[in-house]
Amino acid sequence: MSSDLTTLRYGESGSRVVFLHGLFGQGRNWTQIAKALAPAHRTVLVDLPHHGRSPWRERFDYAAMADDVAALLAEEGPAAVVGHSMGGKVAMLLALRRPELVERLCVVDISPVDYRRTAVFEGFVAAMRGLDLAAIHTRQQADDALASAVPDPAVRGFLLQNLRRDKDGWRWQMNLDVLGASLGLLAGWPESAVVRPYDGPVLWVAGAESDYVRPEYDAAMGRLFPRKRLVTIKGAGHWVHSEQPEVFLDVLRRFVD
Repeated sequence: MSSDLTTLRYGESGSRVVFLHGLFGQGRNWTQIAKALAPAHRTVLVDLPHHGRSPWRERFDYAAMADDVAALLAEEGPAAVVGHSMGGKVAMLLALRRPELVERLCVVDISPVDYRRTAVFEGFVAAMRGLDLAAIHTRQQADDALASAVPDPAVRGFLLQNLRRDKDGWRWQMNLDVLGASLGLLAGWPESAVVRPYDGPVLWVAGAESDYVRPEYDAAMGRLFPRKRLVTIKGAGHWVHSEQPEVFLDVLRRFVD
């Protein structure tokens, strides 16, 4: 099966590093980190299905996303894979299902567990769906309209990067209907899709101010990834790579080099 996922690429030599984004994100969320690695590595930023410019699928779950990325790697060869949040779960499952395609794995602020919390994401979906796109003429108007429902300007900007304008007006580039209906699934962990533990090197990066990586999740990570090493970055929450990019880059560079 050939891959039709949309990618951005930087660098022309060195080993390949593939980046997978989180929910409501897109490949270019990794641009700063990918460009910094590019002199020594070929970096590939992937838009996962229903996100960015990648296709919308009939089936949408972690196994399907992992298989989509596997098709990309099968065409181009094994790579180091870096995944954040939802993309971290995709990356983990990819390594567990197709270990021959993953030279090494970096999981950013997520664990292979069922979080059972979707309220904040449901709020984001409701806010985006509630935006009257026909009445929007500028991106600033969209930002103002979302401000009451999403008061954090950084989160608002993250969501609004999905707003696109074409000849027919503004539209959401990601598939809000499917993503909104899949929040429970995305909060979970598809244990039944695991094939075997991954015995390659694993860097597990956590934000010190985030609660997505807890001591009680260590057993689950160790069972599936026996060669994992945990690094916690101070002054970072869930979006570790954007909140502490220089520290994160230093940690990642040492791992992929």
